Amino acid sequence: MPKSLPFCYNDVMLYQAFPKLKMQIFSIWVREFYDSPAYPAFVVLLMMISEIFGLEVPVYTIYLLLLFGAVLFTEDTFCFLPVACCGYMTLSTYNNPARNPESSAFSNPAFFVFLAVAIGIAFTLFLVKAFSVLFTRGTLRRPRLLFGLLALGLAYVLGGLGPHYSLRTALFGALEFASLAVLYFFFVLTVDWDRVDKAYLPMLFALIGIGLCAQIANMYTNPGVFTAQETVDRTYLYTGWGIYNNVACIMAMCIPAPFYYAAKRGRVIPGLCMATLFLLATAATQSRGGILFGSVVYLAGMGSVFIAVNGRDRLKALGFVLVLAAVGGIGAALFSAQFGRLFASLAGVGMQSNGRLDIYRNCWDAFVHSPVFGVGFYDTPGYALPSVGGFLPPRAHNTLFQLLASGGLVALLAYLFHRVQTVRLLFRHPSCEKTFAALSIAAMLLTSLLDCHFFNFGPGLLYGVLLAYAEGMDGAAHRALLS
Repeated sequence: MPKSLPFCYNDVMLYQAFPKLKMQIFSIWVREFYDSPAYPAFVVLLMMISEIFGLEVPVYTIYLLLLFGAVLFTEDTFCFLPVACCGYMTLSTYNNPARNPESSAFSNPAFFVFLAVAIGIAFTLFLVKAFSVLFTRGTLRRPRLLFGLLALGLAYVLGGLGPHYSLRTALFGALEFASLAVLYFFFVLTVDWDRVDKAYLPMLFALIGIGLCAQIANMYTNPGVFTAQETVDRTYLYTGWGIYNNVACIMAMCIPAPFYYAAKRGRVIPGLCMATLFLLATAATQSRGGILFGSVVYLAGMGSVFIAVNGRDRLKALGFVLVLAAVGGIGAALFSAQFGRLFASLAGVGMQSNGRLDIYRNCWDAFVHSPVFGVGFYDTPGYALPSVGGFLPPRAHNTLFQLLASGGLVALLAYLFHRVQTVRLLFRHPSCEKTFAALSIAAMLLTSLLDCHFFNFGPGLLYGVLLAYAEGMDGAAHRALLS
């Protein structure tokens, strides 16, 4: 982290009203806390505690206090980033309404009221801080991904236009767009990326990965995970905010973060060890897509390290790979029976499509039936998902088939336009920061070829944050060259 505080605008409203407060020891401590690694680590720790112990109410209260403090004592919105990334991964297994409908906190109307009020307060704090920063700055840069995201959002809202159109599918399309775009626009427009430590987001994702490792370990304490035959039934591997596939996606998105430290900060062995731990944690979720594409991202990250480092660091990386291969081979030989029992249910599924091929054919038929705008989200063929109030529509478990069926050619072309813009952003003027962002995004997009992560709200929030970081780092580097 930088030694100097990353506050770059004029004084915030609190200091404008009370100028002497800025130099008070309490104010200095608060700003130093928000600027230190302790703050994102604390937010991730709260995320982990909430999910494992079912302490959503006190954790959400603390999150609101942290946001309120950021509004009063900081002049940038960057302090909102850890809470924005971690917030949705706080729901505990015990309070999962799909798994425990009677005992879940969602069965208590008072919790609904608290949650609605908490979300409303958080949204208000985001708006207040955003308007305060934008008003103080006085200028507004056009986000580089603006037109691609707007085209995609419009295509989502228009999905099913015609006989299949309804207010419900338009609303869901708008929410899908919001999950992808809101945090991107928020952080691109309101953060002074010139003052941001380049390693901040990799650090945050590394911390999130550590928190997810604890949540994955806790999944193995769920009732029913271990069968009478001492094997694992992966259908019981779930958290409060998602099943094993959902957890695997986010875990895979965290794998590139340690590689950044290995490549950029010279911490080769610790970085490679942590990345390997994250890959093993992804494998522990027993998600086939997560294991397959997490491994792809892991290998790409390892390759990026070899490209970025040289000399003794490259020898360290090579030595690590050789030792890892030896340890892996010996472990596989000595503990093959234990691994067989651990992954028995995964081996039983094997290469079966679990109905995906039928869904893809039905999605294609829906596209042929309505090729321009598709049939909308709620008439798209797919897996019916358990949800509160039946809000979540069926999912195609493949991004392209979902686009074709739900939004037709309009959605597919809008997506391709957006994708071209993101590729230009991520691969023009390459850097370690953009490589980290590209690999994390690739983990989400690749796992979405076999699942519905691109159309899940949680991964969409992280996706928007990664895009904002890549654009912010790219712009900061460009401005540094010009200065």
